[in-house]
Amino acid sequence: MKRQSVPLVLAVLLLAGCGARGDTGEAPPAAASMTVTVIDAGERTLARDIVASGSVAAWQEMVLGVELTGIRVARVNVEVGDRVKAGEALLQLDARTLDVAARQAAAGLAQAKASLEQARAAANRGASLVEQNLISTSDSEELRANLSRAEAQVSSAEAERDAARLRLGFATLRAPDAGVISARSVQPGQIVNAGNELLRMIRRGRLEWQAEVSDADLGRVKVGATVELLTPDGATVQGKVRAVSPSIDVQRRTALIYADLPEPGQLRAGMFAQGRIVLGKTAVLAIPRASVVSRDGFKYVFQVGDDARVRQLRIDTGESQGDFIEVRAGLNAGQTIVLRGAGFLSDGDTVRIVTEED
Repeated sequence: MKRQSVPLVLAVLLLAGCGARGDTGEAPPAAASMTVTVIDAGERTLARDIVASGSVAAWQEMVLGVELTGIRVARVNVEVGDRVKAGEALLQLDARTLDVAARQAAAGLAQAKASLEQARAAANRGASLVEQNLISTSDSEELRANLSRAEAQVSSAEAERDAARLRLGFATLRAPDAGVISARSVQPGQIVNAGNELLRMIRRGRLEWQAEVSDADLGRVKVGATVELLTPDGATVQGKVRAVSPSIDVQRRTALIYADLPEPGQLRAGMFAQGRIVLGKTAVLAIPRASVVSRDGFKYVFQVGDDARVRQLRIDTGESQGDFIEVRAGLNAGQTIVLRGAGFLSDGDTVRIVTEED
């Protein structure tokens, strides 16, 4: 019994001594739970823009046809996609009948002019003879009446000649302006009628972007604002807003904006395109996207205090550009926040701060 009690007493004394030496009255320091990098929140110049989508369309698409009926097409000079100049011949009708009619009208005018000369000479002779009392006054008046009828016949013949020439000119369909042929629905040998659509042309080859903008953003869009669209090959096409719709769709609560595309690149009429309307640049409080944590439908950042503890701050974010996002509320410029590693933190955690090189 004496042998067994000696080790037990020694163990109790040893534990008591250890407790006495370790009891200093201070809590042990908390271990850092995460290694992070930090950044000071500051202002940054961001481009203000509105993201929108819409269709690419022709600025003006002209429907072309002829003004004659029942005439056969002799020749079509253009294909879809051809660029044409103002006044260029696009289509030619069989003009043989019209040419004959024009020559007949010209001959009729020449005959009327010859008759006028005869009537004028006769009227002059009659006036001289009536002064000599060689013919009666009634005969002289008849000669003057013949002269008037001859002059009217010349005027009528000139009108017929001009009409025949005009119809002959209608046999050639010419481009009313420069542009690009966008559709063709006529073939040689086809009998055409007045008013039928034969060709379509995009006037001056100009395309525009017709995009929908919400009523909340409509007031921010001004004529002359720059737009940037993405083409199918990944390139960027720039344009300018030329008009803003004065009315809003009451069902969709949107309005159309019209933007000229001087150099459309790979864009074609009828394509759907997404783009943005550039409103200008503004200095705002912005932080890297990597600093923002989304939890329970809200956005947060972690501010780092002097004691290396983090505090979770709820923020209100705005527009973003590249790797940065605008902070509208909840954070002030100059506050130090976690840059990398925020997604694994909780409010009150202790962190160890390192630099990017570490």
